[in-house]
Amino acid sequence: MTAQKAKETGSSPSSTATTAVTTSTRQRKAWVKKTPVEVVLTQIDRVREDVARKKEEYEAAKRQLEKLEAARKVLEGT
Repeated sequence: MTAQKAKETGSSPSSTATTAVTTSTRQRKAWVKKTPVEVVLTQIDRVREDVARKKEEYEAAKRQLEKLEAARKVLEGT
């Protein structure tokens, strides 16, 4: 799409090289200044997501420990 626009505007023959470079790099979002309240709210959301992720990891480790403890009882019983 950008190559067609470049041809329509009548750019130089090296436009394919420049379009390859611009398509490989991402455009950054414009910086928007946040209020202190917005900063704190985003931090709260970030920490909440982190706690939820760690809680899931904890529950998975707890289930694995229970399975290993059950296997230990079976092995000690023989």
